Amino acid sequence: MRNFNRLILNEWLKISKKRTFLVSYMLIILLPLLIGYIIHSVSGDMFKSTLEFTTQMLMPNGLGQALTIVAIIGTAGAVAKEHSQGTIKFLLIRARSRTSILASKYIAILLYAISLTIVIAIATYASGAIWFGASGGENGFSDILLSVLYGFVYTTMYLTLAFMIGILTTSTGATIGITMFAITIDKVIIYKDFYKYFLFPNMNLVAYENGGAPMPGMTLTFSIVMLAVYMLLFLVTGFTVFRRRDVA
Repeated sequence: MRNFNRLILNEWLKISKKRTFLVSYMLIILLPLLIGYIIHSVSGDMFKSTLEFTTQMLMPNGLGQALTIVAIIGTAGAVAKEHSQGTIKFLLIRARSRTSILASKYIAILLYAISLTIVIAIATYASGAIWFGASGGENGFSDILLSVLYGFVYTTMYLTLAFMIGILTTSTGATIGITMFAITIDKVIIYKDFYKYFLFPNMNLVAYENGGAPMPGMTLTFSIVMLAVYMLLFLVTGFTVFRRRDVA
């Protein structure tokens, strides 16, 4: 277990040594402040309190999506760069299984996403307190936690998709490009019964608020099961390819 923890630490250090590492945190701190200022200047009565502002902004269709994009850009090369730079050979000659090496990379990516989520949640709350005040509104801290949960599920699914694409293509550019394309079209709804089995409509867990649904015939349980199936598919595909691929 200690050796596996060292692998995770090593992967975290790789992420943190990137020149864009601190930039990503600065961006997700400044973005809520800027958006809060713009909303306050244009329509100061749009949000009644910091709790309401934070709840709405952290949804996947708000800052949650921006967080996902930042996380993908920051971690897209976790596997791909190892191939392009040739360092993957040095990892594989160590007395560690390929499964352990890849698992440590995936866990490090999730830890990075968790840290970004915590920072953006604090920054968004602070922005709301500055521009909209702490009193008023109907939202509570439980609503903020629910928004954070929705956003984290959204981010985790796309990071897992990007993780698999990075393994399959061994290209950082392709990983970012394909995943960004998926994010741009995930709000498109095809009103056919078969479409509910696709990934994209099931990502919108927010649609189940107040008894709604992304599409007729869909339930929260159905979407959770579909997301679990897709995540398992992404991980199994990625790990299988990584374990079987020859490295020249």
